[in-house]
Amino acid sequence: MVQTLPKTITVQEFLESYPHCGGKRYELHNGIIIEMSPPKGKHEEIIGFLTLEFSLKIRGLKLPWIIPKTALLQSSLSQSAFCPDILLLNRSNLHQEKQWGQYSTLSQAASVPLVIEVVSSNWRDDYYLKLSEYEAMQIIEYWIVDYAAYGGRKFIGSPKQPTLSIYQLMEEEYQVTRFQGSTPIVSPTFPQLNLTAEEIFQIGVDSV
Repeated sequence: MVQTLPKTITVQEFLESYPHCGGKRYELHNGIIIEMSPPKGKHEEIIGFLTLEFSLKIRGLKLPWIIPKTALLQSSLSQSAFCPDILLLNRSNLHQEKQWGQYSTLSQAASVPLVIEVVSSNWRDDYYLKLSEYEAMQIIEYWIVDYAAYGGRKFIGSPKQPTLSIYQLMEEEYQVTRFQGSTPIVSPTFPQLNLTAEEIFQIGVDSV
């Protein structure tokens, strides 16, 4: 039996025909359109909690940043475009972003001080694909919030437990610091954050 390979498209083709249907979200992974799985309630509560925390810090520090509801990150490594769970947008650099006005798409690290993915069952996307892509884009700080310990043991340890991993760009490569339990989170972008991993993981109701 001959297996037909899926048709691949470019990022530009994806942007021009970005599928919108019933509130569903899509990403482009190496030229293949991927429908994102519907998020669980706790996943959304954690996003809402962190969005509020960062918004308060942004306002308090009077930074020229916002947190868009939906925005795409265009890869510099492949024909990929991602829709992060949380993205901090530096409005001071938008004049350099050619795709922002029409497609709400960013491609420069200077536009993205921080990006966050809250892990779902497709954890390999966050720990493998997006990690390498965000590093290649030179995004300074990348959080992986693994509240249900989905990730592999080489990423979150053994026995597996909920882990928040912060990847910081140092000499063009990511260096990771992992936070579990009541250890205070250390964020290069927000050193005054005053949060622990446990406080984030306890937000919302676990699925049964």
